[in-house]
Amino acid sequence: MSESATENNGQDDVGKHMPSAVETYADGIPSAWDIPLEDINPASPRLFSENRWQEYFERLRADDPVHFNETESAGRYWSLTRFNDIKAVDTDWQNFSSNAGITLGLPIGVELPEGALQGITTFIAQDPPEHDTKRKTVTGAVAPTNLAKLEPLIRERTVRVLDSLPENEAFDWVDTVSIELTTMMLATLFDFPFEDRRKLTRWSDVVFAIPQPGGIIETIDQRREELLECLEYFMRLWNERKENPGEDLVSMLVHGEDTKDMPPMEYLGNLLLLIVGGNDTTRNTMSGSVYGLNKFPEQYDNLVANPELIPKMVSEVIRWQTPLAYMRRTANNDCIIGGKQIKKNDQILMWYVSGNRDADVFENADELDIERHNARQHVSFGFGIHRCMGNRLAELQMRILWEEILQRFEKVEVLEEPERTLSSFVKGYTYMPVKVTRKKVAP
Repeated sequence: MSESATENNGQDDVGKHMPSAVETYADGIPSAWDIPLEDINPASPRLFSENRWQEYFERLRADDPVHFNETESAGRYWSLTRFNDIKAVDTDWQNFSSNAGITLGLPIGVELPEGALQGITTFIAQDPPEHDTKRKTVTGAVAPTNLAKLEPLIRERTVRVLDSLPENEAFDWVDTVSIELTTMMLATLFDFPFEDRRKLTRWSDVVFAIPQPGGIIETIDQRREELLECLEYFMRLWNERKENPGEDLVSMLVHGEDTKDMPPMEYLGNLLLLIVGGNDTTRNTMSGSVYGLNKFPEQYDNLVANPELIPKMVSEVIRWQTPLAYMRRTANNDCIIGGKQIKKNDQILMWYVSGNRDADVFENADELDIERHNARQHVSFGFGIHRCMGNRLAELQMRILWEEILQRFEKVEVLEEPERTLSSFVKGYTYMPVKVTRKKVAP
């Protein structure tokens, strides 16, 4: 992670002219059509935790698809909300850099806050050639040959988790299924001590959590302490794998020609990237698939009647859910996007969550349609050199999950509206009560 990713997501201010525009409404978030356009800040985490983001991006796509905000904490940033603008920037690393960070952060030239972790970096927050060589070091973990080896293990674990679920009794799908399955997979990829695997979940949650009383973390210092604990744990693994290498991600980093001499904070940054990339995204898509199919029950019925649609459903859910709402780039030069003058060093937020709802590309984009002909065109994995390297693993885990769900359950029923992550970066779920009804076995 870049320093901006771990210390400041620029999410405290929600408007250029009204530093807390959305939060000033005592009766809740107003309609996007009832406030001045310049006061809309799509980076407000409440828009996502209260599931009100859709209309805000709908208005921006219609009225101001390249939208400007400026706040004291995050500086100048532009929000791209249409599919084609997002794709154009995402595929042009020469003009739009990742070096300054991938999340909304501190303006260039501003000192880091006291307690910040200095020197954290990661290959996703780098440009070629550094990005390419370091990414290549770890891509073998998710190469097709390795996925073929992992598939039986993924299925075995999925079966075990699903078979252990209580019937006709409420439980939290997020923790019991989504987090458990993805954390077990992460532990395997890192060859991480299995009994400590929930530490990976914790560190993943800590990375992008907004400090607040009673929250995941309460202070920046707490984040710093917990992430240093993560580094200390993985340094022990580094030293072990240096002497006894395996085929895991840590061993790849330890013995990779371009990564073996990386400083500790760069090691930590790449670890956090791999943890978040393998945890937050897949787990929130797993939860989103259950939620989405309940929200559109005719699609659930269609899937039950036609299990061969599972691969299409997986792509469509990834589009509809969009587990990471945006990625940031920084302009290397003055330029024009959508008729707007962008200055050198301006931050540019590519709102994947909005591009995936662009009606010019996806018909009836707000609806889940498991037979959508162009679902795989979604931008959830990004484009270009930074396209998610674990995309095939995520799809594999999702496909196996639903193959096994349809074999066992008449229905996975969402009992009430889920609780969502307080973040405008990670678009996820923290709690979702469900009940399962098992298929009756013929006598």
